Amino acid sequence: MATNLTAAANLPPLPAYTLTEAPDVISWFPDFYLSAIAPVIAYWVVSGIFHFIDVYDLFPQYRLHTPAEIAQRNRATRFEVFRDVIIQQIIQIGMAVVLGYTDPPQLTGQEDYDVAVWATRVRLAQRAVPAILGLVGINAATISKNMAISHPLLAGALAGGYYPFLSTGLDAADGTLVPTFATWELMVAKAIYYFVIPAFQFLIAVSALDTWQYFLHRGMHMNKWLYTKFHSRHHRLYVPYAYGALYNHPFEGFLLDTLGAGLAYKIAGMSVKQGIAFFICSTIKTVDDHCGYALPWDPLQHISGNNATYHDIHHQSWGIKTNFSQPFFTFWDRVLGTIWKGDTSLKYERARISAANSLEAEAKKNSAKAQ
Repeated sequence: MATNLTAAANLPPLPAYTLTEAPDVISWFPDFYLSAIAPVIAYWVVSGIFHFIDVYDLFPQYRLHTPAEIAQRNRATRFEVFRDVIIQQIIQIGMAVVLGYTDPPQLTGQEDYDVAVWATRVRLAQRAVPAILGLVGINAATISKNMAISHPLLAGALAGGYYPFLSTGLDAADGTLVPTFATWELMVAKAIYYFVIPAFQFLIAVSALDTWQYFLHRGMHMNKWLYTKFHSRHHRLYVPYAYGALYNHPFEGFLLDTLGAGLAYKIAGMSVKQGIAFFICSTIKTVDDHCGYALPWDPLQHISGNNATYHDIHHQSWGIKTNFSQPFFTFWDRVLGTIWKGDTSLKYERARISAANSLEAEAKKNSAKAQ
């Protein structure tokens, strides 16, 4: 149908193509397995970096909480957190395998054809230029004629996409000139195909994931049974740290994170390679939101207002019914009025002092027992 359309409209013909199996991102490691393993590797690499910073207290000036708070306020041990994260990641890998089996075969070879389709749309869109300029009193045909020699491409665009001087040679069948696209048309088409469309798909996936997580997350706070049975486990970490990002009840972890990301991937119509990038990005963002640091050079802290400082408020007893949005943007909190408002500095200072006093009292008690 597309070929007939281009021929009837005297447009450049669409190229033929042959589909072949697309190569894997890593030649010796199938994308099927990479989509399952890559987010897990990303999780522990980024978490490991933050854990190293924690252990050696490299940037105390950017900590949201003191080491004393981590020791005194959290209600889950490091081992319990590690264990539950591993359980969730096993479930996550299983989900990735299911998604892999439902994906169609990844093929390549059609890219030039698809670019040509978009170039055809760009050419057809130019047909409206004379009429649009005519609405504001500009005679596009006259201007086009005057600049036909000095600026032929611009003249062709003003004439409604008329480029009689562009051709690739003679048609083998009837000997007529075969029209071709202008360089700028192909550049625009490639930009749309390789950048605009993938960016739009990523935006859809991000929006879908944020929407899914906001309403499910909020529901688990508003419903007492759901909170007590499932979500309260995550809030045993009053002082979040990086590798505790996926510390959840297994059912909640599957529903909130694993299923949510899988649905977002499917809704956006991503390819396997796009999905790998999306899963890695959402994983790293989730870890970063729980890192416990407001690092000024961390780009993820500045992409949106939804960062470690923002999410940390949600982990405090006084902010637990606010800042439900995660992991990318704060849109739903702002629209539905659940964003935290007010100063937090005094509340954080009181928590630091209380934790320090508790740690000091515990040390004195242990010293007395030793004597």
